[in-house]
Amino acid sequence: MTGNASKPLLEVEGLSVRFPTRTRVVEAVRNISFSVGREKVGIVGESGSGKTMTGRAVLGLIRPPGIVEARKMEFDGIDLRSLSERQYREIRGNRIAMVMQDPKFSLNPVMTVGRQIAEAYRVHTKASPSEARRRTLEMLEAVRIRDPERVYGAYPHEVSGGMGQRIMIAMMLIPDPDLLIADEPTSALDVTVQMQVLAIVDDLVSRRGMGLMFISHDLNLVASFCDRVVIMYAGQIVETCRASELHAAKHPYTRGLLASLPRVDQPVERLSTLTRQEAWKTEPGVDARVL
Repeated sequence: MTGNASKPLLEVEGLSVRFPTRTRVVEAVRNISFSVGREKVGIVGESGSGKTMTGRAVLGLIRPPGIVEARKMEFDGIDLRSLSERQYREIRGNRIAMVMQDPKFSLNPVMTVGRQIAEAYRVHTKASPSEARRRTLEMLEAVRIRDPERVYGAYPHEVSGGMGQRIMIAMMLIPDPDLLIADEPTSALDVTVQMQVLAIVDDLVSRRGMGLMFISHDLNLVASFCDRVVIMYAGQIVETCRASELHAAKHPYTRGLLASLPRVDQPVERLSTLTRQEAWKTEPGVDARVL
């Protein structure tokens, strides 16, 4: 772990998420520790590795029968574990925002785009309708939507997937949060639109000095976009490294993920198949906090 002069925005220690069923307890996240400063942190792993549950636990979105436990879960000096639902709502969407995977399921189909974004702004700022409209149009412009006035009055089904994702980003960033959790925000988009959306997120995060938790299964994407990478397997953190040093990862799981990706500069006749080992599930997890 490298030294960091500024205190992290988010510090998590010993986070576990469990779901009791009739036959057993499903351990979705198992005793993980990590931190996020004003930087871009990629959280990578296969489906079911615990990435999304980690983000949802930070936002207080795990509902019963789910059980969340942590020795420490602190955001900018606030103990998230001790907050009531009402106190959490003041932080959620205002200081910590989350962009979900598919805008089609996140946007209200019977409300215009502009009304939804303006509502997100007014809930947290008590702004007037005219001020909310002005800020919404500014935000649509910030995410590089060409005709903000037209899109303001459009319904979600009238916009493309790429534009829908930009609208979601605008809605999450309009209250000017300190931390953005992006859960597979580009997985439903084609490669060209994917890069445009990432460029927008990168620009806004850097310009506003925010922290970003970028949840993805795409190692190449995270390596090119993030500052640090946290690799999860079976609910645990197995490795963490600088994004620029991901090619030199040491854990066999990370090495296996890298070897199973096609590369233009190093074509192979047959890609490797990832072989998992039961022993990885019982290894002690890695502390991914930057201290």
